[in-house]
Amino acid sequence: MSNATLNVALLIVSTTAARDPSTDASQAALSDVIVEEGDGRWDLIDTKIVPDNVTQIQRQIMMWTDISAETINLILTTGGTGFAVTDNTPEAVSALLHKAAPGIVHGMLAASLNVTPFAMMSRPVAGVRNKSIIVTLPGSPKGARENLQAILKTLPHACLQAAGTDSRSLHAGGIKKLEAEAGIRPGGGHSHTHDHHHGPGSGHQHSHSHGHSHGHGHSHGNLVRHTAPSSNPMSNDPSLGPSRRNRESPYPMLSVDDALGKIKEHTPPTEVVTLKVDRSLPGHVLAEDVQAIENVPAFRASIVDGYAVVVPKDGNLKGVFPVVSVSHAAPGNVKPLKEGEIARITTGAPLPPGATSVIMVEDTVLKTMTEDGKEEKEVEILADNVQEGENIREVGSDIKAGTTILSKGEQISAVGGEIGLLAAVGVAEVNVYRKPNIGVLSTGDEIVQHDRPGDLRLGEVRDTNRITLMSAAKEWGYRVIDLGIAADKSGTLEETLRDALRQVDVVITTGGVSMGELDLLKPTIERSLGGTIHFGRVAMKPGKPTTFATVPVKNNAGERVTKVIFSLPGNPASAIVTFHLFVLPSLHQICGVSPVGLTKVPVSLAHDFVLDKVRPEYHRAVVTVGKDGNLIAASTGGQRSSKVGSLRGANALLCMPSGKEPLRKGSKVDALLMGGIRSEL
Repeated sequence: MSNATLNVALLIVSTTAARDPSTDASQAALSDVIVEEGDGRWDLIDTKIVPDNVTQIQRQIMMWTDISAETINLILTTGGTGFAVTDNTPEAVSALLHKAAPGIVHGMLAASLNVTPFAMMSRPVAGVRNKSIIVTLPGSPKGARENLQAILKTLPHACLQAAGTDSRSLHAGGIKKLEAEAGIRPGGGHSHTHDHHHGPGSGHQHSHSHGHSHGHGHSHGNLVRHTAPSSNPMSNDPSLGPSRRNRESPYPMLSVDDALGKIKEHTPPTEVVTLKVDRSLPGHVLAEDVQAIENVPAFRASIVDGYAVVVPKDGNLKGVFPVVSVSHAAPGNVKPLKEGEIARITTGAPLPPGATSVIMVEDTVLKTMTEDGKEEKEVEILADNVQEGENIREVGSDIKAGTTILSKGEQISAVGGEIGLLAAVGVAEVNVYRKPNIGVLSTGDEIVQHDRPGDLRLGEVRDTNRITLMSAAKEWGYRVIDLGIAADKSGTLEETLRDALRQVDVVITTGGVSMGELDLLKPTIERSLGGTIHFGRVAMKPGKPTTFATVPVKNNAGERVTKVIFSLPGNPASAIVTFHLFVLPSLHQICGVSPVGLTKVPVSLAHDFVLDKVRPEYHRAVVTVGKDGNLIAASTGGQRSSKVGSLRGANALLCMPSGKEPLRKGSKVDALLMGGIRSEL
């Protein structure tokens, strides 16, 4: 067997210890076992404390098994394995396991059952996730210590296999060699004394007190719950079937403003990249001030067509002068000009050395030509009182080198002059905030490609959301990846989302966020991906089940980063409304756009609007500007969330309050502009 040191991580599951780590005694007990009885094979590299909360237990374990740069060979949890209301460590761990390890569980139970029949009351779980062995131990230090002692000698063999060591070489020499290397006597090996008694105070040393103790540290007296049922929301566990699903959403209903606050708080920070000044730059936001590298103009230039002259001291230029040279707006050498000579010059051309002013062609008369008649020989100037510097753009008169031409936070537009300004002063590249890559995924067994030929079968629905959201995101200037359609199967959905998070920064999904047994997005995000759902319901119409989550992942450099998932409702109107209301502000924040989200303007209602009695509504509307300059908003029609037709022609969302009485024609409301304002016909 390999003698390589194996990494151990310890997870203490205890609401009490999470509040006050000094109350925990298990860490010291288990550390002693690892050091004293581990034969130098183990290195305890990390210890974390989490409360008795399934999501937080799973998140920490997945940080070790899925994201950690170092391979964690063994994860030991302690606490939460009894029958109390808040004891849910076995359920949290079981959902994460790729392979179960019933033999390890049997080993712990067999050792404890040799001492007391109450050992059957324990609920240990063990198995493999990725390359890590995970074992749940009881909460009492004594029970945790004894259970670990029962299995510790055999765990290196399991850890090496899980890590990918060649089984053939590992088993060479047979079982006797393995037992000898592990320090186990044939037929049962090492033994330890297990104290089991039924008295008060023998329960968790760091978490719960439950009455009688049986080696797994649970004493069953008065049940204690430290949190209200709704304070730790958790999605359905799909493995339990529809009969065990939530009958009402476990997520609190947030106002739109509170939901936007959560998005602002948990959206990942900006990232600075360097881009060339070319056609790919528009839409990006500058991450630093930009200074001019060169003067504009870089040379003294004429602003008119005419004649460059050397102004005499008295300013009198009336008379006939020889045309000694020509200066065009093209690069080249121009010979110096002397007083009494003139040079024909075009707009934008450099002045000859020595020239001090330019006379407009309108202030001259041609006197003589060359013999071939093609060139001017002499020109009469009709101007007097001429001043030096007339009709000349001096060096740096437009922009001086070193001055700030654009400021941090400014967005480069395709219709403004920012690109031309950068090009004019010689700036070849700039630092900007990176735009996020976006992936759009539809979910549902009933969803089929929008362009699939043939009639729909009963229950099938064409996928309108994906192409709509991809088009909307692209219109706002973002790179979009088509993630296709995922079936309503938890394993398929998990695999699709994991692949998506490797490709993009923001995943947008539609469907699967309501209360049905096949609505799997929230469970997959929480239970399979170790993500955090920051909100799962919003008090609005349409879009109530909109969900915002973040998921920890490793990037290509092996660094831990946070990526965003927006799970939008499946109804078409809900999807496009919530994209503009919630997704767009997050995208803006990631790439430095400020202010974020849609532009808000006041409008007058073109007709009466019926209000929802309970929830504020974001009404699809067409906003036009009247001949008097006022903005008028008219409804696009029926606003049912599934009604695709309500999107036709809409360029705004009206922010309508809830209320029992209609808002009358002429009332003022705010409109969020999704597109350009149209002129009244």
